[in-house]
Amino acid sequence: MAESSDQESKTEEPTEKKVRDALEQGNIPVSREAPIFASMAALLVIQTFLIGPGVQQLTPTLKSLLDDPDGFRLSNAADVQNLLTVVGLDALRFLLPMVVILTVFGLAAQLLQNAPSLVLQRIMPDLSRISPVSGWSRIFGSQGLVEFAKSIFKIVSVTVVVAFVLRSSEARAFEAMYTDPVALPEMILTVAMRIVSAICIATIVLVAIDLAWARFHWRRELRMTKQEIKDEHKQSEGDPLIKARLRSLARDRSRQRMIASVPRATLVIANPTHFAIALRYNREENPAPLVVAKGMDVIALKIREVAEQNKIPVIENKALARALYEAVQVDQVIPSEFFRPVAEIIYFLQSKQSPSPEKVQ
Repeated sequence: MAESSDQESKTEEPTEKKVRDALEQGNIPVSREAPIFASMAALLVIQTFLIGPGVQQLTPTLKSLLDDPDGFRLSNAADVQNLLTVVGLDALRFLLPMVVILTVFGLAAQLLQNAPSLVLQRIMPDLSRISPVSGWSRIFGSQGLVEFAKSIFKIVSVTVVVAFVLRSSEARAFEAMYTDPVALPEMILTVAMRIVSAICIATIVLVAIDLAWARFHWRRELRMTKQEIKDEHKQSEGDPLIKARLRSLARDRSRQRMIASVPRATLVIANPTHFAIALRYNREENPAPLVVAKGMDVIALKIREVAEQNKIPVIENKALARALYEAVQVDQVIPSEFFRPVAEIIYFLQSKQSPSPEKVQ
């Protein structure tokens, strides 16, 4: 019941990361019927192209061995070794092409389903594979029922196919009783080819259904709950709370550095309490005033406080302060449209600070 309810809560399609992780861990959709079909197809190819020529090549050796056993000298171990070598090489030439074809078809059945990959985790010891509880759930679970249904379908289909082929070949079987025994192997091969061909046709339907089911079941098993998607997003993008905290710390450090730069300013333009922009003007450093700090509300008051502590002039100009705050960035010179009003303020401050002619004299 717990497993069923957990599966029902997984209503979301798997993310690309979930699918990629599953493939990397060796969790791939595989049809168990595809290798069986490949074996039957390989057997059909062997019967069609290899059995006849192979038997013809092997027959002379076997015939000479059986018809005239005295013709082979077996006086010592070397003679026995030579005999076994001759027979073994002929048998190898007969069997090797069959083994190669079976191997190629078997590998093709696996490679055409999924790309090859080396997953060491799949061969690591896992106690759940020998656990009776896990085995019981696999046997009597949904996947076990599907495998049982496929087995029933295979037994029934193969039985029907073999019965139909043998039924249709009944007349030829009776005729074989009155024909030359030499023709019996060819007749048996023909009947076997018909049986294997019919089984391949029946199996290919099962393979198509099993491939579709394997893909569907694999995707369903990878489904995720909404919480799992949220957790995965947090892992890939970072926890929003932590990211917000880091951004807040970064802003605090930036403000501290900016406030620390205020004593370098030449003047501060303020909108009494809402905006404050600290400018530094030195012809040798920059061709235009440089913004060393800017702020609004509490930060603006802090800039004014530091400026007053360091005896930096604070000029109140509401319109200019608001416009500068919107247009300028820290550590950048002011735009050209602000040159004239700012220059007038700087000229005013410099003329105010310069000594009068009477004092100079």
